[in-house]
Amino acid sequence: MLHRYDSAREPSRAERHKKRIAAAWLCAALVAFGLAGAFGSMPAHAAGGAFAVDDSEISDVGACKVESWTSFASNRDFVGVTSPACVVDLGRPVEVGAAFSAFNAGNVWDQSLTLKGKTNLVKAGVGTVGVALSGGVTFDLSTGDVTALTAAVPLTFQLSDTFKINVNGGWLYDPTAQQHFGLVGAGFEWNFVKPLTLIGEVYAVLGEDQRNPRAQIGLRYTPIDDIDIDVIYGRNIAGEDANWITVGLNVRFNAFEKK
Repeated sequence: MLHRYDSAREPSRAERHKKRIAAAWLCAALVAFGLAGAFGSMPAHAAGGAFAVDDSEISDVGACKVESWTSFASNRDFVGVTSPACVVDLGRPVEVGAAFSAFNAGNVWDQSLTLKGKTNLVKAGVGTVGVALSGGVTFDLSTGDVTALTAAVPLTFQLSDTFKINVNGGWLYDPTAQQHFGLVGAGFEWNFVKPLTLIGEVYAVLGEDQRNPRAQIGLRYTPIDDIDIDVIYGRNIAGEDANWITVGLNVRFNAFEKK
């Protein structure tokens, strides 16, 4: 999807366009997986942030968050994301939000905007499988093109109060190339000792010219209930066969809380 950049040769206009579109729908693919994931039944520890594999939960109406992170690749690619979201009542609780992404793919810089939504169908619990539906649309801010449409079904298996497994399946459509892709992934969250959570995941984008699998593992530090700090190592997360280091900050609050 993204390729290493040969610094001795400037990319052609066609190559720049291809890399820009590929990077834009990379961000959309991660959103479909749960780029700006849900508030879970363990709200200080639900994966979210820069982790790709989503859980099935959302929080109560009025709960909001802002998740931001920067990712640096060994091939000099870069992704920076800020993603605000709130849970609103649309006849049922729905998490709605946006993800603004700036990225460098093969020395081509661009920006994208993803609008997304998610609703829980079955709440997760010990002995109960959680189920949700999520989806989004991604725009290239340089051209105004729609670069991706996404839909996913996150499942959560809550094995205990401190350990859960998330499994995702989804679909991505690239209108610019008229191509369809499958999205699959699985991950775990282990709150082995407060205030630390170990989070790991493996996922894949299934389609033409995709390199798989892709993986991340990281440590989440939660100094207080409403703040997370993430440090993550990733391998091949954009299908470019590079190593990645990500640092993230997640902040949660209630936008409609009475003073």
